[in-house]
Amino acid sequence: MSLGRDIDHWGTNPGDAIDAALTAIEIALQELLATDPAYWRTGQKKEFLERVEKLQAQQAALKLRVLASAGDIAEETGAKDASGWMRTELLVDKAVARSQIKLATGVAKYGLVAAGLAEGVVSQDKARAITQALDAIENDPTASAEDLVLAEKLLVDHATRLTANELKIVGRRILAEIDPERFEAAEAKALHREEEHAQRRTFFSSHDNGDGTIDIHARVSRAIGLRLRTQLDSLAQPRKLSAENRGRKTPYDRLLGQAFARVIETYDADQLPRHGGHGTTVFITMSVDDLRNDLGTAALGFDGEKITAAEARRMACNADLVPVVLGADSEILDFGRTARLAYPIQHRALRLRDKCCQAEDCDAPAAWTEAHHLKPWSEGGLTNLANMVLLCASDHRRIHDPNYGYERLPDGRIRFTRRTRSG
Repeated sequence: MSLGRDIDHWGTNPGDAIDAALTAIEIALQELLATDPAYWRTGQKKEFLERVEKLQAQQAALKLRVLASAGDIAEETGAKDASGWMRTELLVDKAVARSQIKLATGVAKYGLVAAGLAEGVVSQDKARAITQALDAIENDPTASAEDLVLAEKLLVDHATRLTANELKIVGRRILAEIDPERFEAAEAKALHREEEHAQRRTFFSSHDNGDGTIDIHARVSRAIGLRLRTQLDSLAQPRKLSAENRGRKTPYDRLLGQAFARVIETYDADQLPRHGGHGTTVFITMSVDDLRNDLGTAALGFDGEKITAAEARRMACNADLVPVVLGADSEILDFGRTARLAYPIQHRALRLRDKCCQAEDCDAPAAWTEAHHLKPWSEGGLTNLANMVLLCASDHRRIHDPNYGYERLPDGRIRFTRRTRSG
């Protein structure tokens, strides 16, 4: 690749200087790559990361300057713009290349942003957030040129204290920060437009993977998303800390998924719409033999989706679920009893009594537990304190898992043992 050693626009030959500078950078990088960070001191690692963060911003500033003046590359190669050449010669995805060209053009318009990049105090991601906010202000008929100048100063200043995502949020509200009285109404309208946009784009879809799991894809408003994440974190974090205290590590995304399942399973069915005079209910259909058999199956709902008998028994402790028990000739022997959940006063009493999950190796707080019937409700077990014990969702699933046996210890705790299967 030629660096244009024969070009001389200023009465000097910059090609040699560019080549020498790039060579020095390449040599320095090779020297660093030859070392093993595992042997670096903690202070060296911190200093390295701090300085590299600044160097990356400066490298981005230089690259964007070149891209902003890369029209001659397109002209020479016949490409629409430099992004076409980047796709062909550098194998950069066209969308990525066009995004970089767009950012280069934006940064070239805003001197303070360009200066912040060159100084290393504004990263490329932050520069993109700022230029997008400034472009929106430039196109806002209520904003003046003075507003645009002040907004750029404020956003570059904010960039020294905020992350790129935080800067995006501030950027959308920067006019109200400049002049609250003048832009209050405009901000309210913008918020209203955002909320309407969020409602239009909200969706939920699910896909059955055929392996006992369902993938869920959804889009909701930021307000709902943040509320959901806060709820899931409040359920997942204590379990994460509890597991770490016992020397275990569980992927946090798995804990969040389990927390999401917990939210669904404990949702108050009384809050659901009424259908035909009855609250929305899940019906479980199974034979007497399957009800008693660890390896039996049950039909979930009216469509016959299969689940294990163990899962059906676990659900019967929590869900608004009616077991429909069939005899040998598929006649209905028992249409179940819906009044089998622990009443709120009983659950409070269980929390006072048990304090936490009653599995021997678990200390999940009572607030994250479920009431389990020691003698299954489906076998005539009573919904009273003597027949119930608190278990966290994980251990509640384990107690219904045929791969585990359990015994109740003298102190009331549950000890699990892994069953070994012969043959």
